[in-house]
Amino acid sequence: MNSHPWHDLRRMADEELNRLLTVLPRDIGAKLAAIPVLFEKIPSPELIRDGLEPDLLGLFVGNDCVREGLDPMPPEILLFLGNIWDEAEGNEERYREEVRKTLLHEIGHYLGLSEDELWERDLD
Repeated sequence: MNSHPWHDLRRMADEELNRLLTVLPRDIGAKLAAIPVLFEKIPSPELIRDGLEPDLLGLFVGNDCVREGLDPMPPEILLFLGNIWDEAEGNEERYREEVRKTLLHEIGHYLGLSEDELWERDLD
């Protein structure tokens, strides 16, 4: 990971999350307000052992809003800020764009969209 202070990566990601929540439709924003968005540097060894890629940018876990109650885990979004920073090649503007795109991708999963549907919306 290119060097950048963790608190700066978190601050910029928080700013993008807050900015995104203000432009989403009100009903979606209200649903998302109750879902934790967690920031991690990289996927944990446990996630990697479970088959996830070490360079993963984000992850949605738990119930989506379409199938609520089917998964025992509550919904949450994880963003791997160190990986996003690397994907952006150390460029702050690209980092913010990648945070926003990754958030939209994971929100799409919460809304019940498949990988194909996200790809069709250029959120892959």
